Amino acid sequence: MDVNAVAQNLAGISQWIDEGNAARDPEAATWARLAKITEEAGEVVAAYIGATGQNPRKGVTHTMDDVEAELLDVAATALTALEHLRGNDGTSLGLFAAKVQKIADRAGISE
Repeated sequence: MDVNAVAQNLAGISQWIDEGNAARDPEAATWARLAKITEEAGEVVAAYIGATGQNPRKGVTHTMDDVEAELLDVAATALTALEHLRGNDGTSLGLFAAKVQKIADRAGISE
């Protein structure tokens, strides 16, 4: 899948979520989209705890593949929330690329 298709899919997923929440107050819908990022981040931590067996009562319950999948859920959730804020204009991936470039520049590793 090329970058443009990914960008359009992010906008489409965001639009789909927006349509499913159309009856909600707009501000409440935005709060929910932003809070969902934190929920997904919590799932990363839970998966890592499970992958490393840090809870002796439960033992090892996850794999590092589960941790990776949860990290990707965080990224997708954040990017679709950005799409929501921008009216699903398909620019979230480009904005993310620009942000990564700024961080790389700051770190002195820019390509």
